[in-house]
Amino acid sequence: MPDLATPAEVVERCDEIMSHAWMVRTFIKHSEEVEDFPELDGLMGIVRSVFDASRALETRVDDPAGYLKMLGKKIGKLKAAVVEFERDAFEVSEHTNFVMAVRSVQVCARDLEALLEHGRSLLQNAEASGTGSV
Repeated sequence: MPDLATPAEVVERCDEIMSHAWMVRTFIKHSEEVEDFPELDGLMGIVRSVFDASRALETRVDDPAGYLKMLGKKIGKLKAAVVEFERDAFEVSEHTNFVMAVRSVQVCARDLEALLEHGRSLLQNAEASGTGSV
């Protein structure tokens, strides 16, 4: 991720990725299949997890260190929700909409985790160099 040189740029990219996760959340939340399969926790689990992460992160977009710290707290739950969603989504439907929703949140979780590590590295380098600039 050489094109993301500052923690603020990492946060901006994370925020963009979260917008994709939010669209999957919206698709699942409003799909008829959720009503047809209330016993499948993975469907509403991804909805709740994306909502929780989005709301926690949106309050910290102007504080890169705080944003990355919060992302570190939320990424594990988000990744677990993605795994559960994948399992349950394919029980519900093999329609392209569901296949792409699963792929989309998998990419979101993967990229957010990579960005988190990159952002942490940038913060550590800034601390080590004494610049402390974020």
